[in-house]
Parts: sequence; C-alpha cells; structure tokens
Amino acid sequence: MTPSEAIAQAKQGKLLPLYVIVGEERFLRDEVVAAVRSAALGNGVAAFNEDKYTAGEADADAILSAARTVPMMAPKRFVLVRGIERWDSSGEGRSDDGDAKKLAPLDRFAEYAAAPIDSTCVVLTGDKIDGRKRLSTLGKKQGFIVACDVLGGRELPGWIRDRAAARGNPIDPDVAELLAEIAGPELAHVNDAIERLALYAGEGKPITEEAVGECVARVRTADTWDLVAKVGARDLKGALAALADTYDPRDRGLPLLGALAWSIRQLAKFQAATESGASTDEAAKRAGVFQPFRARELAQRARGLRPKETDRWLLVLAETDLALKGSRRPPQAILEDMLTRLIASSGRAPRA
Repeated sequence: MTPSEAIAQAKQGKLLPLYVIVGEERFLRDEVVAAVRSAALGNGVAAFNEDKYTAGEADADAILSAARTVPMMAPKRFVLVRGIERWDSSGEGRSDDGDAKKLAPLDRFAEYAAAPIDSTCVVLTGDKIDGRKRLSTLGKKQGFIVACDVLGGRELPGWIRDRAAARGNPIDPDVAELLAEIAGPELAHVNDAIERLALYAGEGKPITEEAVGECVARVRTADTWDLVAKVGARDLKGALAALADTYDPRDRGLPLLGALAWSIRQLAKFQAATESGASTDEAAKRAGVFQPFRARELAQRARGLRPKETDRWLLVLAETDLALKGSRRPPQAILEDMLTRLIASSGRAPRA
C-alpha cells in the first residue's frame, strides 16, 4: 500500500486493524500515522484510548494486552509502536521447547494479525522490516504494509506538484523540478519550502520560478542562466565572476548547484528532443517548459551548444555534488574547479 492510499482510506474511515508503516522517508511515515490516529480516535479522549511504545523498551505481551483493551468513548483504540527495526535485529526467536510466548516480537504480531481486534488499530512503524519475516510476508498478502520509501529524482517533482495543488497553488512542471533540485530530497525540507512559497504567492496564486529564487534558493535563476551562458561561451573569467556574485557560504553552494543542474538538464532534454526531430515547442514541452515565450528562450539558450555537451556537463555537476557533500575542501574552491572542468570539457581553451 502506498502512503497516499493509506491516508485516503483513513480519511474515509476505512481503517485496518493492523498497519506496518516502514521506510526511510520519515515525513511520509509521520503523515500516515497521523491520518490513521485521527481516524481511529475521532473526537474521543486520546488519554483514554491511546498507547505509545518503543520497540525494545516495551514487552510484546504488554502491547498486545493494550491492543485487546476496549475503547472508551472513541471509535477505536489506537496503539502505536515505534522503531520496530530494533526487534528485527534483536535475534529473538522461538525457544527450543516451542513455547509460543517466547516468539520474537514481530512473530507475535504475525500471530495477532491472523485474528486482530477490530476495535483497535495497531500501528507498527520503523525504518525497515526484514522481508523474510512472517509479518512481512503476511502484510504483503493482506495489504497492511505501507511502504514509505524515499522518493526518487523522477518522483519528487510530481509529489511537489500534487502537494502544491492541494494547497491551491499550482506549480509548473519545470518549476517543480527546480524546487526538487534545490530543496530535495528530504520531504520535510521540501514541504517546508512549499509552505513558504504558498504563503509568498498568496491564496490561489501559482508558485513561480521567481518565488523559488526569493524564498528558497537565495539565487535568481536569471543569474544561473547567466552562468550557463558564460560556460557555453568558454568565458572562464566571466563565469568565475558570476560565481563570486551568486555564491552563498551559508548553504555551501548546494542550492546554486541544484539550480545550475536544473538549467542544464532542461537544455539536455531540449537538445535530445530536437535531435529526434521535434519542433521547438514540442522539444520545450519535453523539457518541462510549456509557455511559448519560455520555449523561445530555451531554444535560444540551446543554440551554440554542441550535441551531447550538456550530458558531460551533468556528469561534472553530479561529481561536484558528491564533493560538496563529502569533501573537506572549501565549497567555493570546489565550485571554481567545476567551472574550469565545464569549460574545458569541450576541448577548447577557455577565454581569459
């Protein structure tokens, strides 16, 4: 089950008696838990109907005993267990005499899943669960496992568009990709950025590229395109000067690098589309640009770039991203080396 499916079911009041909510994206896990909790407790008094535990600190018997307690003036009882990966790695198992009470905690819950208490909603959550566990196998068959995995690079822009639309602030695909580049991949950071952008844009107003530059990146995309133009013109001196004007030591240059990657990725997509015979407008759409005037701008920016050159640039940017996040070198020096490599990648000498 996906997080959105679990949340939708909870809002409809269609709760399962048991959920296993696992994955490394904690923001999604927390959202699903909150939706399930709200549906389970309704307007009831939480103090009488809610129990929270941490795996490894609470005994499985005590948790299951709480699950079998009837709710008091609430639709259901809500029992939450956090950190179930601790049980996964505990090495507990069935005793030699086969005593069921000595089953590993997750196996105890697998037994509970066979005959759960309908008046209670039990939620087990954590970073992961061993796929070989009986609970995992049963959960896949019965559909009570909610996978909250980190969103990939292709999934995040769509999540941003859906999130912004839900707030009443539409966002164009290319702007969503820009936001994904400079604010991702952690959804908590991305969601915070969307909240700020929505407030900045105003009720019902679209979130624009300019708004992202003002509220999130602290670098204007116009400056980024100027940097791309200087790289394309092999103007190393001008590129270094542009970098000095836009670099912000507070963020180690990561938003600037993200905006630069977004710009070059648009060029690469446009270039690939035109090489396949697409018109300017169609190529721009494949690059995520739908407004005619922006399509013309993109076409103009793509002129003079050799085929596949942008692909090499993206490789350099990916290596720079790793260096910024893992090297002890000064970030500005890493970015200056990046510009030198970008300009030298054509095999022609840069202009002094």
